[in-house]
Parts: sequence; structure tokens; C-alpha cells
Amino acid sequence: MTDEERVARAALCRVVEPGDEHGGRWLRELGAVELLRRLTAEPYRSGSLTGASERRLQGYLARTARVRPRQDLELIGSLGGRFVVPGDAEWPGQLDDLGDARPVGLWLRGPADLRRWALRSVAVVGARACTPYGAHMAAALGAGLAERGWVVVSGAAFGIDGAAHRGALGAEGATVAVLACGVDVAYPRGHAGLIGRIAQQGLVVGELPPGDHPTPGRFLMRNRVIAALTRGTVVVEAAYRSGALATARDAQRLGRHTMGVPGAATSGLSAGVHELLRGGAVLVTDADDVAELVGDIGELAPDRRGPVVPRDLLDPVTARVLDALPPPGRAMTVPDVAANAGTSVDDALGRLYELHSLGHVERHGDIWRLTTTGEHHPDARRGGP
Repeated sequence: MTDEERVARAALCRVVEPGDEHGGRWLRELGAVELLRRLTAEPYRSGSLTGASERRLQGYLARTARVRPRQDLELIGSLGGRFVVPGDAEWPGQLDDLGDARPVGLWLRGPADLRRWALRSVAVVGARACTPYGAHMAAALGAGLAERGWVVVSGAAFGIDGAAHRGALGAEGATVAVLACGVDVAYPRGHAGLIGRIAQQGLVVGELPPGDHPTPGRFLMRNRVIAALTRGTVVVEAAYRSGALATARDAQRLGRHTMGVPGAATSGLSAGVHELLRGGAVLVTDADDVAELVGDIGELAPDRRGPVVPRDLLDPVTARVLDALPPPGRAMTVPDVAANAGTSVDDALGRLYELHSLGHVERHGDIWRLTTTGEHHPDARRGGP
């Protein structure tokens, strides 16, 4: 990438809105230098840019008055940041999957290499007005993924985003905040400290040049970058109309993994997640589940099973003898136990003495019965009625 092309792309960041496929097509066909030349020519020659309405073209031309690429590049440099464009070693190739909606360039703050981090990254997104359950799950996912060497990507918003970032930071892991504004603008203001910490320990990323502020449309367009940048997207809590669901649907369209954390069936904040799960997303409950889905071969979640109770340690014949005894309060002779268990009297007697030594049964003369307390109660050994 030549210096002239880089400067032209920096200028176009103030002209072409994020996700604008008209601008992306012109950029692909003409290159940044030629596109900028045509937009800034005095006077603009009608027909030099095709496929857009006159009203849209006038919008582009009006925005060229804001172009100040050298100043923007100097400002990002003074902040310790940089401007990354396609063709740079740090450019994440997976963003090219966006086609003509690919970012013109990315403004970065932070010490890490974005391309390398994006290769092993997961997005964790969700509702701003989340529940305590949602915040807990997002923080646990952020910490768990960070501990497993995954980069946690989110949008630095209140609620789920912030909890996921804090979980990763608390585990001394890697996290990336993708903003819908300039990377020197703390939005929301209440997360100024969090965004500053991410810039020191991780990466703050944005399509918009320094000083630009967010708009509702820019938030929606920001979501496509989060989806494209990562291997998969986890939605923790989201109502039916939620930007987090837009991120997940972008991920599905791009062929990325899409996951959802279930919540209460009565919670409106989980309704969108449940709809996503019905539409083909994978249910996950912790970082192990996520890593197994998006990770490399061999990154398997541990086997899930309930607690081991004493009965689980018995061999099959001894367990059958235990099952042959009647409920607590009733007793049985050895021949009856043997008949119920389908074994010999001598074998049944030997098994009963073994069960007696383990505390499962009691002997009263010639009859035997179950103990009635603690872990040997039938609810514990049989799993309830």
C-alpha cells in the first residue's frame, strides 16, 4: 500500500459511511486515489460515479468538505495508534468476506497485532440493560475464554459488552473493543475508564476517523465488523429487537459460528436468544462449550455428569442385590433377596455382608433391610422415585 493510497483511504473514511456498498464498489473498481480525485474534483463531473442516486451523490460531495487525512493520521499517531488498511500485514483477511461492505480502513489503539488476535477470537454480545444473571454469564464467559487463550471481542457498551470485557481483563487476558465512533472518543462516557484500560491491555478498533461520534446507523454497521472479525458470536441476553441479534445474523450470513446462552423462558431479555437458538444457533453454557465449537481439533469440553454417589461404585451383581431389598421400614430374608436378585443364597449373603460393611444395609437376626439415613437412603442410591 503506497503512502498516497493510505492517505486517500484515510480521507475516504470521512466520506464513505461504514458498510456503504456503493462506496465499496467504487473503491474496488477505481482505487482510493482515483475515487477521492473524482469526489473532490471541481466541479464534479456528472456520470463519473455510477449506480447511486443524485441525492446520495450530493451527500458524498458534501462530506468531502470534512476531509483532513494528514491531520487525522497525525492525531492517531500522537495517541500511540495507527491506521491499518487492506494490504497491510496487520489487516485481518477475514474482513474481506464482507465484500463491498468491507471497511475502508481501521483506526487502532493498543499494543497488540489485530490480525494475529483476530485469528483466535470470539465475540460476546448482548443486551445493554441486562439482568444480573446476564452480566454474570458474560463475565464468566469473558474470563473463561481469556484463560483458554481466546481473544474476547465486543462493543464496549453498557451491560453484556462491558461485563465480557471486564471478565477478560480480570483474567489478565486479551480483549478487543470495536467502537461505532472514533477510537479517541469514549462512548458511552461511563465506560471511559474501561475503554482506556482496553487500549492499554488490548485493542480499541473503529472504522471512523478520530473525533467522529456514533449514530444509530453506525452501531448497526459496527456489528458486521464484530461478526466478520471473529470465529464465532455468542449472544448472552437479547430481546427480539436487539443489535446483538443483528451481530449474530451477520455471523450466520458470513458462515461463522453462532451461539446463544439460554435464560429464563419468562424473561423478555432471553426471548431473542431463544429465537436465535430455534433458528440454528448452538446452545452454550460456558467457555468450554464455546471453545469446543470454535476451536481446533482436540479442544473438547469436559464430560458432563452428575455427582458420583456410593451406589455408582458397586459392581453390577452387588447393585442388583441392593435393589432387591424392599423400601425402608420393611425387611427381607436372604432367600427372598436371592430370589429377587436372581442369584444364589450364598452369593446373596456374601453381597449383603459387603453392603453392610459399606453402610447400605442393616442386619436384624435373619432379616435384612436398607439403612434409612444419609447417602444410603433409596433416593440417593436410586435417583428418586
